[in-house]
Amino acid sequence: MSGEFMTIDEIIDSAMRPLADAVAGFIFYSVELGGAQVPLIVIWLIGGGVFFTLYLGFINFRGFSHAISLVNGRFAKDGDPGEISQFQALTTAVSGTVGIGNIAGVAVAISLGGPGATLWLIIAGLLGMSTKCAECTLGVMYRKTHDDGSVSGGPMYYLQQGLAERNMPSLGRGLGLFYAAAMVIGCLGIGNMFQSNQAAAIFIEVTGGTDSFFAGRAWLIGLALAIAVGIVIVGGIRSIATTTAKLVPAMALLYTLTALLILALNADKLPGALAAIWHGAWSAEGISGGLVGVMIIGFRRAVFSNEAGLGSAAIAHSTARTSEPASEGYVALLEPFIDTVVVCTITALVIVTTVYDPALAASGISGIEMTTQAFASTLAWTPVPLSIAAILFAFSTMVAWSYYGLKAFTYLVGHHRWADVGFKLFFLLFVVLGSSVQLGALVDLSDALVFVVAIPNLLGLYLLAPTLRKELNSYEQRRKT
Repeated sequence: MSGEFMTIDEIIDSAMRPLADAVAGFIFYSVELGGAQVPLIVIWLIGGGVFFTLYLGFINFRGFSHAISLVNGRFAKDGDPGEISQFQALTTAVSGTVGIGNIAGVAVAISLGGPGATLWLIIAGLLGMSTKCAECTLGVMYRKTHDDGSVSGGPMYYLQQGLAERNMPSLGRGLGLFYAAAMVIGCLGIGNMFQSNQAAAIFIEVTGGTDSFFAGRAWLIGLALAIAVGIVIVGGIRSIATTTAKLVPAMALLYTLTALLILALNADKLPGALAAIWHGAWSAEGISGGLVGVMIIGFRRAVFSNEAGLGSAAIAHSTARTSEPASEGYVALLEPFIDTVVVCTITALVIVTTVYDPALAASGISGIEMTTQAFASTLAWTPVPLSIAAILFAFSTMVAWSYYGLKAFTYLVGHHRWADVGFKLFFLLFVVLGSSVQLGALVDLSDALVFVVAIPNLLGLYLLAPTLRKELNSYEQRRKT
C-alpha cells in the first residue's frame, strides 16, 4: 500500500484481525460428523435445549398456555417487585432477538440447506424455549435491587450468587466477570454495528441505491438512528420497555401480515412447499453432509436467531414485576416460539413458495436479497414494507442490546451515574460508526464474543439445574393449591 494512506476501516481491521480470527476460530471450531462440519458451539447450545426440555418435563409444551395467561396480566399483582410488566419484559427481550437475521438469515439457511433446513430450525426453536425458561427463571431469582429502585440481573448475577450458594464462589465470580466482559464488547457488534450497517444499506437501497442522496453519506442515517436510540435509552429500562411494548407488536404485525398476504396469493403452492420442507429435512440429496448437514444448518440458524443459551434475554426479564421467579421463566419460553417458530418459519415459507430453487441458491443470491426477491415476485410493492420492518427490527435490536451491554458494564464497574451515561454515549457512537464503515474484524470479534458467553452461561445453568427445578416445582405446586 505504498504511497497511500490507510483508511480508518483498514487500520481497525488490520489491528484487530488476528484477535478476531483467533476468537472466531475457537468459538466456531467445527468437527466432522456424518460428512458435515458441525460447529461445537451449536452442539453446546442444542445440547442445552435438549437437556432442559427433558429435565424440566417438556415445559416448552406444557407451560405454553400458562405463559399466555401471564403475559395477558391474569396473575399480575399491585406491589410486586420489579420495574416493568411481564408483557413489557417479553417485548424488550423479543426486540433484541427479532432482527435482520430473521429476514436474511433464514434465506441463508435455505440457500445452503434447502427447504428441509426449515424443519430443523423449528425443532431447534422449540428446544430453545426450555433453555430460555431456565435462564430467565434464574435471572429473577438472583436479581439485585439498587437503592434507587432500579434492578440489575442476568447471567453474571446468577452465576456469581447461585454458584456461591452451591459452595463454588470463586468459579461463580470468575464466570460472571468473564460473561460481563465478553457481553460488553460483544454488544457492540451483533446488537449495534451490524444492525446500523444493515439498516443504512436497506434505507439507501429503498431511496434509490447508488442514486440516493444518502449514498456515500451513510453516517447521516447512522446519526439519525443514534439520536432515535438515544431518545429511547436515556430513560432506562422503563423507557425502553414502553417503546418496545408498542414497537414490537407493530413491526411483527407489519412483517407477518405482508408475509401472510404473499402466502395467501400463493396458496396453491403451499402443499408443495410443506412437502419440500418435510422431505428435504430427511433426505437432503445434494447437501454437503446429507441429513446431518441440513440438520446442522437449520439448528445453527435457529440458535443464532433466538439466542437461547446466551443468557442475554435474562437481563431484560430480570426487571419484570413479579414475586414469582418461575413465572417469568414461563413468559420467556414464548420468545423462541415468536422469533423462530413463527417469524422465521413464515419467512421460509415465503421463500420456498416463490423464488427458491437450487440454481438460484447456487448463484450466490442469498440473505436479504433473496428474501426481498421472494416478496417482490408476487407483489412489486412489498419490498417497501419489508424494508420498513427490517429497519424497525434493527432499531429495536439496538435499543435492547444497549441495555444488555449497560448492565454487563455496570456489573464490572459498579452501579454509578457516570457509568450509565458514559456507556450509553459510547454505544451511540458505535451506532454512527457501524452505519458508515466496512464491517470487518471488529464486528467479527464482537459477534464471536457474543457466542463465547454461551460457555459460562450454560455451564452455570447445568450446575444450578437442581435449584432451578426446585423453584419451578414449588411454583407449580402453589399454582395447583
